[in-house]
Amino acid sequence: MLLTIDCFVLDPRYGENCWVVRAGEEAPAAVIDPGGDPLPLLASGFDVAAILVTHADVDHIGGVAELAERTGAEVWMPALEAGVLRRGVTRGGGRVRPHEPEHEVRGGDAVTAAGLTFEVVDVPGHSAGHVAYSVDGRLFSGDLLFDGSVGRVDLDGGDWQALLESVTALVERFGPDTTVYPGHGPTTTLGRELGSNPFLRDLRAAAQ
Repeated sequence: MLLTIDCFVLDPRYGENCWVVRAGEEAPAAVIDPGGDPLPLLASGFDVAAILVTHADVDHIGGVAELAERTGAEVWMPALEAGVLRRGVTRGGGRVRPHEPEHEVRGGDAVTAAGLTFEVVDVPGHSAGHVAYSVDGRLFSGDLLFDGSVGRVDLDGGDWQALLESVTALVERFGPDTTVYPGHGPTTTLGRELGSNPFLRDLRAAAQ
């Protein structure tokens, strides 16, 4: 499938990537992690049909409520972190507009929305309930894995060993050529990160 994927940074304080995924230029959009003011996204004229969230940190859910209210799009939220969106208080005391997600997801679920089917994968480590979304050879990794780095694990629910195990599971499941669309920074591939990411040296050593 020839996907159309656009990136918006909706809050420059955090530099978080909000991904807009469509089955084609004229197709409705699934929006992943709208972390700030959604006005630039709305001004682009996308037909927003779904909102998918990888985890409940403030920079990933800051615009969920407004985007959902203004478009009528339903929200898919990791089950273990759905309460954060309902309360509107995130890790570290960050505050967002509360919203009731229509769907709670767990690893193994399939989300069919905007004419696409996303596979949900549990990837704890950065946070306890973190998930990734896979569609047509693309992996939306949230804050698990970046180009040359990984998500922080020093906040509540962070777990370094769990993060390494999540990365290992992704490589084994999807293969090294899988393109990663992270929550911050440029795209990369699972193989590139396994081969050169300084934070994954223990995984490389174990694979030798």
